[in-house]
Amino acid sequence: MTCKQIALLLLITSGAILVHGYHPAVEDGEIYLPGIKKALNPTLYPAGEEFFMSHARMTLFDQVVAGSIRISHVPFDYAIFLWHFACVFLLLWGCWRVGRKCFNHAWAPWGGTALVAALLTIPVAGTALYIMDPYLTTRDLSTAGILVAVANAVERKFLRCGIWLALAALIHPLMPVFGIALCAILYFEERRLALPVKRPMAGTGLALFFPVVFSMRAASPAYQRALDTRSYFFLLRWKWYEWLGIFAPLAILWFISRYGKKRGLRELEALSRALIVFGLIFFAAALILTVPRRFASLALLQPMRSLHLIFTLMFVLLGGLLVESFLKRCLWRWLVFAPVCLGMFLVQRQLCPATEHLELPGLTPHNEWVQAFDWIRYNTPRDAVFALDPQYMVLPGEDQHGFRALAERSRLADAVKDSGAVSMFPLLADRWLKEVQAQQDWKNFQLSDFQRLRRDYGVSWVVLQQPGVAGLPCPYRNPAVQVCRVD
Repeated sequence: MTCKQIALLLLITSGAILVHGYHPAVEDGEIYLPGIKKALNPTLYPAGEEFFMSHARMTLFDQVVAGSIRISHVPFDYAIFLWHFACVFLLLWGCWRVGRKCFNHAWAPWGGTALVAALLTIPVAGTALYIMDPYLTTRDLSTAGILVAVANAVERKFLRCGIWLALAALIHPLMPVFGIALCAILYFEERRLALPVKRPMAGTGLALFFPVVFSMRAASPAYQRALDTRSYFFLLRWKWYEWLGIFAPLAILWFISRYGKKRGLRELEALSRALIVFGLIFFAAALILTVPRRFASLALLQPMRSLHLIFTLMFVLLGGLLVESFLKRCLWRWLVFAPVCLGMFLVQRQLCPATEHLELPGLTPHNEWVQAFDWIRYNTPRDAVFALDPQYMVLPGEDQHGFRALAERSRLADAVKDSGAVSMFPLLADRWLKEVQAQQDWKNFQLSDFQRLRRDYGVSWVVLQQPGVAGLPCPYRNPAVQVCRVD
């Protein structure tokens, strides 16, 4: 890339973050940020670390990010933002490289890049995924690497492709499986277009699942309870419009492949066809792994996450097609992206209505729950164990902010985010269910209930919604919550 192209890509990256927002500690940030903080300070989280360290121990993500902070001496919040910015930039760079190879028009790669940037937080069918989250996660870093790997595969730079896939696998153990499968299918599809060879059979990909299928045991009751909180694992629980998200992209890709064939764009045709085969293989895998009740334990493999790559690359190709057929070099026509960006911005504001759109480092938080979590971080002992409403992340005004990520303190398991960790690590199920049940009927807790939590689980502090509970000393209060000691 030239300096001008890099500058333009940096501008698009900045615009994407402005449109989609930045919320470092929401949703899955509650899993990944504590792992990084634990790597930097092992004295944090003396209780309950299993609910986030189980993820951290499977990758080098927390060690890499923590190592970069130690070496650079950049403050934690600034470093996390820079990593997120780099992830978005790397993803869009991969999109640009794919578009450059698939289209002849000089501006076509920018059309695909701009469309992905505009739709960065669009939901991917029924998978509970965005193309990229508005915060740093292992999935987003690995996705960026996978897109660059796919770009290298399209360019037939297979050694570089393998290196990027290997790096992605060190960051996320599952998502690179989809990248490897797509690159392999793309290789055979390009050979099929170049030579009259027989198409590889999809069944060979499915055969890889069978040794795993028949070695799995039935899910325990506690683990089944956790799985039931993740309806998107199971195809038969998807809504009709989520099923549309499976097949509509494949139909669009078929149309794009026909366009590529007519225009002599072999890379475009090969990638579109490869994505169709890729989608059908993993849809068949999902039917095998998620429909029969006896295979419920295999739902954690989440084969429909393949849609994440399909959606991303489909938008890259659609954006390039839009430029070649309509936008071209007429700049005012590119304003077609403006209403898309506005719509995505408004949706993100609705998802976090009590929080500023950009939770940038150094700014004072407006969210009252976040203010309470900040007070806890600076005014309570590091070995304190907290309890909150097990549904606290979905309460009005909380906006899915993670307690561990912000307060840097241990807490009892919750019913929202920790159930996701349990769905991936079944050995946590019994402990998770026991702690969640101990907090059942939280809204009606009295002093004796909190004292029971202290006796049974070592809980020394609680976070309560106003007006709180009589009998507890509460050194911090704001209009939404209060932080109280359990003596």
